[in-house]
Amino acid sequence: MIFYSDLTAMSAISIAYLGVVLMLTLCGIGSAYGVTISGNAAVGAMSKNSNAFGSYLVLSAMSGTQGLYGFVGYFMVKPLLVESISMFQAYAILGGAMALGLVGMFSALRQGKICANGITAIGNGHDVFGKTVVLAAFPELYAILAVAAVFMISSSI
Repeated sequence: MIFYSDLTAMSAISIAYLGVVLMLTLCGIGSAYGVTISGNAAVGAMSKNSNAFGSYLVLSAMSGTQGLYGFVGYFMVKPLLVESISMFQAYAILGGAMALGLVGMFSALRQGKICANGITAIGNGHDVFGKTVVLAAFPELYAILAVAAVFMISSSI
């Protein structure tokens, strides 16, 4: 009950900025972990096959895009972050930002695991780079859809 009363006491602009902070933080955390997961696999794979570094690099970087999507979402809602923002607009931004933050975080984590498996396979001599990129694009799709949702929310309020 205390949490509810604290939220009602918050100003609309504070609620909107809370959403922005969550969006940026969660997308960033997901990307940081995702690239670390695939980066760790790349370091291990280089001990077996250092000639495939270019493939490792591309696959390791793939889950970093969700962190960028958090910034894209911020730039979409930035024009709405004014003192005269309504509570409706603030909660719309909070909801869209939370959705992008959570989807971005989890898709980056899962994408990092897919890429790590592909990196391990390439390190073992298998030719799976292209197939891994295709499979890693599936979690990315959901992050892109979340960005599209933030765009639709920001353009409709």
